[in-house]
Amino acid sequence: MIVLGLFSLELPAMIHNAMTLHNEQPLPFDGRPASLRGAERLLSAQELADYLEVPVKTIYTWRHRNTGPRGFRIGKHLRFQWCDVESWLADLIAEEG
Repeated sequence: MIVLGLFSLELPAMIHNAMTLHNEQPLPFDGRPASLRGAERLLSAQELADYLEVPVKTIYTWRHRNTGPRGFRIGKHLRFQWCDVESWLADLIAEEG
């Protein structure tokens, strides 16, 4: 039960378990940054740059040259799906191979 001021809220067990999972046991490592594990969250250009350890300007340059991972805009914000980043990295590794 969650108490909010004068109100209380009973959460279904599944939601409650999902909310407390990160406190009880860490999710297994799957290659994604910690902030993305357990959900298919979108990455910002800054998050992608941090993950790849490159300047954010490089992300925008790759996008302009169509050489980086597939990205898309939500309004004025550039976003990337983790599966597209993984696919792009796999292609890079295969080319080097």
